[in-house]
Amino acid sequence: MKPTPLDEYPIHQAPLPIARAATSDRNFYDRSYFNAHDRTGDTFLITGLGTYPSLGVIDAYALVRRGDIQYSVKFSDALDVRGLDQRVGPYRVEVVDALQRIRVICDAADLGVGFDLTWEGSFPAVMEQPHLMLSGPAVTLDASRFAQVGTWSGQLAVDGTDLTVDPDTWLGTRDRSWGIRPSGEAPPAGKPADPGQQGFWWLYVPLRFDDFALIVIVQESPDGYRTLNDASRVFPDGRVEQLGWPRIDITYRSGTRIPTGARLHCTTPDGKPLVVEVESLVGVPLHVGAGYGGDPDWSHGTWHGREFSRADRYDLTDPAVAGRIPWGVVDHAARATCDGAVGWGLFEHASVGRHDPSGFADWSAVAP
Repeated sequence: MKPTPLDEYPIHQAPLPIARAATSDRNFYDRSYFNAHDRTGDTFLITGLGTYPSLGVIDAYALVRRGDIQYSVKFSDALDVRGLDQRVGPYRVEVVDALQRIRVICDAADLGVGFDLTWEGSFPAVMEQPHLMLSGPAVTLDASRFAQVGTWSGQLAVDGTDLTVDPDTWLGTRDRSWGIRPSGEAPPAGKPADPGQQGFWWLYVPLRFDDFALIVIVQESPDGYRTLNDASRVFPDGRVEQLGWPRIDITYRSGTRIPTGARLHCTTPDGKPLVVEVESLVGVPLHVGAGYGGDPDWSHGTWHGREFSRADRYDLTDPAVAGRIPWGVVDHAARATCDGAVGWGLFEHASVGRHDPSGFADWSAVAP
């Protein structure tokens, strides 16, 4: 194995060259995620790039919802060398000022989505709690992630329409995660889990206010047992204030599990209640063109050959597409209030199958 450019830097975490991950798990990954919206719900962009060293794949996607139409472009290629160049086809991520300023470029307007956008962090990036998921004794997810809220500037083209992205209006959230996560082609199943999966419940809410940022992450088992809890308030000087064990009240559209809003009951370190009201502006299902959670059109880390690209257009009112939406994670552009302050960001939620605290008894249950 040859050395790579990263081996020139004192960043090694194991007695191995950087090209070789410290784990033999085929599902090792390293991925970025970004979203951007203009606070109206009219346009919502979600995009990211991932590398899968054990699978030899690098890929990227961009997804934009405007009205009831979701536009998607995807790119994939061989990961020949692990290095500082984050590029696949016409898509690239440039680190201008690490943990502060990132440039994301997609030269694919001819495919329906193109942009040249620069991210500016509004508050310091913060590490989230480690995320571990098991199926019996087997690890299905073991990842680290940092998150940040910020603003965007630049240009965005969607289906022939050019939009100017002004940082006074456009904002969003981003994260970077790495570790073990199901990627690529499905491996042989082996012995079925006993009992099988009964449900999945997840909430992720990073929000940007003028004077602070909030990041709330909650994952629960079907019986309501909390397997991940992380609630923090971040200040401009880098201080991180923990906000306890939030109580979550989610409001769903009647007859569905599509959330319209949520109330997060947090607690400050001095014991005072801190209530966050979150309102959904528009939702983007990540499993419709972005490659998450069993997306039939695109799955991260799969091998498509050299220099692969694809564009799709989804009508979310089409019954064939609408029928997929309840079965995965949906990212909502969000407006929020906290202590009289107004903030904006992401309201990411999934409720599939049984979840006792929500009153959902099985896979078919919906809100009254």
